[in-house]
Amino acid sequence: MNDTTDTPKLSWWRRLSNGLKRTSSSLGTAVADLVTKRKLDRAMLDDIEDVLLRADLGTSVAVRIADAVGTGRYDKAISADEVKDVVATEVEKVLAPVAKPLVIDAAKKPFVILVVGVNGSGKTTTIGKLSQKFASEGRKVMLAAGDTFRAAAIEQLKVWGERTKTPVIAGAQGSDSASLAFNALTAAKEQGTDVLLIDTAGRLQNKAELMNELEKVVRVIRKVDATAPHAVLLVLDATVGQNALSQVEAFHRTAGVTGLVMTKLDGTARGGILVALSEKFKLPVHFIGVGEGVDDLAPFTARDFARAIAGIES
Repeated sequence: MNDTTDTPKLSWWRRLSNGLKRTSSSLGTAVADLVTKRKLDRAMLDDIEDVLLRADLGTSVAVRIADAVGTGRYDKAISADEVKDVVATEVEKVLAPVAKPLVIDAAKKPFVILVVGVNGSGKTTTIGKLSQKFASEGRKVMLAAGDTFRAAAIEQLKVWGERTKTPVIAGAQGSDSASLAFNALTAAKEQGTDVLLIDTAGRLQNKAELMNELEKVVRVIRKVDATAPHAVLLVLDATVGQNALSQVEAFHRTAGVTGLVMTKLDGTARGGILVALSEKFKLPVHFIGVGEGVDDLAPFTARDFARAIAGIES
């Protein structure tokens, strides 16, 4: 019995560690090279800071970690493991306040979740996985195929609907996404749905007309329920690095993002960017995804992520 309960936890940690390998191994190698046969001085701390910046952790976090490494250790030898421990501790301090579960308020019926992000970030797959999660908790779920630009997105959502036995409200390709959101929310209210997940067209954060359309979707939803959407999840692709900062800024401004989901932590990822985002925007991080499978989306935990980035074996 014990084996079966332990295995998923181990495999999730292994998958997370592997997903952050690009960041942790480049960090680890660079740090090991720096600290070998040298005593800690200002030059070494500057070099450590550079390594952390290259890992996308952001300026203020990099400075803070370098300062923490230097505290009480001047002119002494320092090991790579000591530096890793400090990195993990300081990164966890940044992430702990934002590691928050997505709470479904049962008093809001349906609880409307609008899912936004650029093309290819994994929005539709994330919606499918969330519908599976909510359905397995005994909630009545509905999906709305609001990415009306792409026939593939509509089809993909229908497949997830079949797989999770969840109704999908969809229109023809090219139909008006705001009207579709309106119809979906009206239907969800009539059918006593607990959670309505609305997909939206992937849009680049610098395309004004697409952002205006997203604003329209939010406005139309509010005509049916003035308190909706109750959550606006921005799905971010972990491989994009610094570009994620401008994505968060633009989508937050347009749709009032309430939480983040980071996908594609699969080995090519630049996971350090999540630390920079958390430091700058302080938005809750609800889930991270390490692959395409249903069980590859998991609640975000600060300690696991911090240790994986630092390359500490759990």
